Amino acid sequence: MSHDLQGRMLLSHNFDVSPDIVPALSREEFAEVFRAGLSDYESLQSRRVNHPHWTVEILFAIAQFSPAQVGELCAQALVNQRQTQQVINLPDILVLGGIKTTPATSDAPDALQPGEWGVDVVETVSGEAFLQAIAWDATIAAKPNHSVFKVERKRG
Repeated sequence: MSHDLQGRMLLSHNFDVSPDIVPALSREEFAEVFRAGLSDYESLQSRRVNHPHWTVEILFAIAQFSPAQVGELCAQALVNQRQTQQVINLPDILVLGGIKTTPATSDAPDALQPGEWGVDVVETVSGEAFLQAIAWDATIAAKPNHSVFKVERKRG
């Protein structure tokens, strides 16, 4: 697979739930969710990255998966992980992605570069309240549809 045919996304984890309800995940555990959860897909590769904000890098074959499809698979991997932990009250899970269009803040290999996807994986008690708090609709209003995606998994 040549680099021209690969997409790259970096995932961060926004844990907006009481650890009394859902156990918090370490950076290593969060990365393992996607390493294990995406392992059935040969054209998806994931690894933990060494970056203060980003935790996981996913490389994907753009001929086989759209960024939103990868986002769906990420949401399912996290749901599956929480179910294996026997979490009774699953939180809402949001996977919010946007393509970087501004210059990179760093040329470090684990930093987000223009043309790559920055993705926030959110666990929250209310996806709707979270989206309102970050003004999601206003943030994406001026962006082309192909440059953002949102995956929502409601609890219950």
